[in-house]
Amino acid sequence: MAVEEGRKAPFVIEWRDGFKINVAQVDEEHRRLFALVKALDLHTVDRTLEDLLEYVVTHFTNEQALMERSGYPAFEQHLKLHEEFGNYVADFLGGGETWTEERVQELRRFLNKWLIGHIMTHDLRFGKWVAENGRRDAAPVGGAPAPRGLLARLFGLR
Repeated sequence: MAVEEGRKAPFVIEWRDGFKINVAQVDEEHRRLFALVKALDLHTVDRTLEDLLEYVVTHFTNEQALMERSGYPAFEQHLKLHEEFGNYVADFLGGGETWTEERVQELRRFLNKWLIGHIMTHDLRFGKWVAENGRRDAAPVGGAPAPRGLLARLFGLR
């Protein structure tokens, strides 16, 4: 697809195996998050964003359940990072601004950079901790628990 003159190419980052933390459920959910961010488009932004936010809540809820159940020592700090993300996204979306191509790209850029930075730093620490401690209780969470806490309130997903 050719980019119109004067228009930047969309900021898109694809999932790659280098993002794996070797906790299967988390890796699969991260892969899905990248696909949803990639799907953000000016013409479908409202619907895609709704799907993305619902899935973010599902992923955070699942990831937090894995961490809590496994006894991950940095669980509380990780929870705060998820809440900070939720606050930023809520502020970004709460302005009520009209969607433009530039605004969609700004959101996509933020989401991709945050995902990569978060995965490669904080989630990777969890993956290493699971591997080093042989935590079998970091097995997949069956069915997403009901969203709770700040993210559920921010995104109205009770």
